[in-house]
Amino acid sequence: MPRVAPPYQRVAAEIRRRIASGEWPPGRQLPSRAKLAAELGETDAAVRLAMTLLRRRGELEGTQRTRLFVAHPPAVRTLLDPDRDWPYPTGDGATGSSRADVDLAARLRVPVGTRLRWRRDECLDPDSRPSHLVTTWWTGERARTWQQCSAEAQLHQLTAAEGDQLGLPHGVPAWLIQRTRYSSTGRPVETADMVLPTDRWRIRLK
Repeated sequence: MPRVAPPYQRVAAEIRRRIASGEWPPGRQLPSRAKLAAELGETDAAVRLAMTLLRRRGELEGTQRTRLFVAHPPAVRTLLDPDRDWPYPTGDGATGSSRADVDLAARLRVPVGTRLRWRRDECLDPDSRPSHLVTTWWTGERARTWQQCSAEAQLHQLTAAEGDQLGLPHGVPAWLIQRTRYSSTGRPVETADMVLPTDRWRIRLK
């Protein structure tokens, strides 16, 4: 007796069929969960699970709290110089202050608990789609110039907040680049976490 696929897999297969046939091209907004569930005769839970599965696989983009779209094939870039300013626009940003934890204190060579300023930038591709995130910390007035830069790369899983900003699910693999800039005397003037999804970025540091 043939096995019957679970409802969410049937929904996912139907969404894929419509994408493959061109009925739903890249950039097309999907119907609401309720509308799709009624159209396919499935439950809201089955549609939600199918959409979550397809988001994790990069076939849909956006957030469940708004609406989902058929994903465009991601533009894959190679990061060669983490010290280079991003040449394209930035999206939603935020600024604030916080106390240095053990990690940031070591990177900036300041005592734990030192008051830091921070800025978070959402870097966009030329077509205004999210590319990556950069969060920078410094003490006092932010330096306008620096002499040199160091960077270390490691694998990272997107947090819920990072995923929301990038239109990706929590836990998707990403690169975490920890970049620190130094003055001419070798003093750290700022440090940053650069979060770059692995499906959009390759890393080749010198």
